[in-house]
Amino acid sequence: MTSTPLRDLRVGLIGYGLAGSVFHAPLIAATEGLTLDTVVTSNEERQAQAREEFPDVRLAADAGELFARAGELDLVVVASPNKTHVPLATAALEAGLPVVVDKPVAGTAAEARGLAALAEERGLLLSVFQNRRWDNDFLTLRALVERGELGDVWRFESRFERWRPKPKGGWRESGDPAEIGGLLYDLGSHVVDQALVLFGPATQVYAESVVRRPGAEADDDTFLALTHANGVRSHLYVSSTAAQLGPRLRVLGSRAGYVKYGLDPQEAALREGARPGPDGWGVEAESLWGRIGAGDAPSAGESPVSGGGSPVPTLPGDYPAYYAAVAAALREGAPNPVTAHEAAAALDVLEAARRSARDGMVVRL
Repeated sequence: MTSTPLRDLRVGLIGYGLAGSVFHAPLIAATEGLTLDTVVTSNEERQAQAREEFPDVRLAADAGELFARAGELDLVVVASPNKTHVPLATAALEAGLPVVVDKPVAGTAAEARGLAALAEERGLLLSVFQNRRWDNDFLTLRALVERGELGDVWRFESRFERWRPKPKGGWRESGDPAEIGGLLYDLGSHVVDQALVLFGPATQVYAESVVRRPGAEADDDTFLALTHANGVRSHLYVSSTAAQLGPRLRVLGSRAGYVKYGLDPQEAALREGARPGPDGWGVEAESLWGRIGAGDAPSAGESPVSGGGSPVPTLPGDYPAYYAAVAAALREGAPNPVTAHEAAAALDVLEAARRSARDGMVVRL
């Protein structure tokens, strides 16, 4: 007796800007068991781009067209501007469709928890695309922490810094609160999520958030200090105004420290048109490996500048693992890779950070 192969799950992708075209569409197409069925965009140039990159894809000018044939789909991915995340995710869930939403899932933790409640009521998957849980540096650090190679972690420093002295414009840099723009909610969503995954809930938040560039409207240089319930302190930096970049990660523990420079290569590869495959995806050059060490004497210490410490092979980055986990969750009931409740916890921190920066105070959670 032969078994009938399962058909691919059909995915509707709303939005074909940076998030949709660079991240979601290529990763969906590379995932076994998923098919990119429909792309929703009203922009004619983006429609042509989608058709060129995925000749068999169907196009829709608005989300209403997509939801009108909800019965032909198995998953909706919301990769449109931040202010549309909640209404589009709500509409998808009400149409009976599981949903993946790009980060930040919502502008507030209350909205995220409302979406989670709706998904649970309908018995549908609601997952948040926190792809940087699968960055090479984060995967490597997580393994070091879990193996106890740093001892008790005292301080976690994480940076997403860029040098963009001139604003690019668009909704991401808009000062309109309705747009949910600025670095705090953009890159801050990543560094906060990573800190919470590694070290658990935060009990207090302090932040400094400024607009430095002429003509900029939204925060472009932000610092967060978190105190975790287990005593770890996280110092998180996101900036578009860093003329000299600091280490991507610097983690100090009772046994050793770990320092890592350079960004995960997957985003650059996707932007350049490379696609995930079995050979070499997410692998970085040995010259970029981080270093671990503590020195040999009580007064000593290691530094990458002086060649101190030992190189730590960086694990390959693995963005494809996110959609593979989504497919497994839909087909087999496997765990949701990133829940809306986890995203809401990160939004609690982001809201506290915005309040802290505004009022110049420590906010307790």
